[in-house]
Amino acid sequence: MNELVFIGLGLYDEKDISIRGLEELKEADTVFAEFYTSLMPRLSISNLEKMIEKEVQVISRRTLEEEEGQVIFEAAKKGKATFLVQGDPMIATTHVDLLISAKKRGIRTRVIHSASAVSAVRGISGLQNYKFGKAVTVPFSDQGFVSETPYNVIRENKKMGLHTMCYLDIKAEEQRYLTVKEALQTLLEIEKQKKEQIITTKTLVVGVARAGSPEPAVKAGYIEEIMNHNFGAPPHTLIIPGKLHFMEAEALITLADAREEIRRMAE
Repeated sequence: MNELVFIGLGLYDEKDISIRGLEELKEADTVFAEFYTSLMPRLSISNLEKMIEKEVQVISRRTLEEEEGQVIFEAAKKGKATFLVQGDPMIATTHVDLLISAKKRGIRTRVIHSASAVSAVRGISGLQNYKFGKAVTVPFSDQGFVSETPYNVIRENKKMGLHTMCYLDIKAEEQRYLTVKEALQTLLEIEKQKKEQIITTKTLVVGVARAGSPEPAVKAGYIEEIMNHNFGAPPHTLIIPGKLHFMEAEALITLADAREEIRRMAE
């Protein structure tokens, strides 16, 4: 049977994988995995290999993007291939492209979903999921170019009273992960140029670190104070709230240590 099964690993370590996902891996002929689109803080590939009694072949960004995943398709044509992805398999567009390409090649595909940073970060913040607008990634700004896209997305979401979830850039090959502080510095730098008062030191934000782990960090406050907060190890995520419901304000005070005064922002 030619088959490719996409399997989500979850958010923290190899124990986050579902029982269904584990069963699929044990039955697989080939196991592939990529680790450049996200970060699982305590994932041990060797422990995972012991669990499934198989070798895990880690593939690079180049294999997926430049070579279009050919090695995966070749394995799927010979038997049952599995593709491990951190978080949920279909959150990254790279994996959606791979799924489409597999189907066009006549390869049977299935998806085993898992926990995602999208639901985990939003849930742990206490903000209501249906009030989030378009999400955006804040990139590293060390190449001399600062993208205005995050600022523009935040501005448009704010116009509609919606929250913005900001993914923070990673360079897995270099083991570099953008922090909440660095992301805020980038947004403030753009504000200096745009001067639209979208992001100021008095803007309420929420920083989240290691969502899905036993010890996540969640802190809400004005940028001037969040800039100095120690969120610890990555991965980090940033939320820019829009209009707050009174229950959301209560959640940020109770769950994210926000100031009592933010109740006045709520509707």
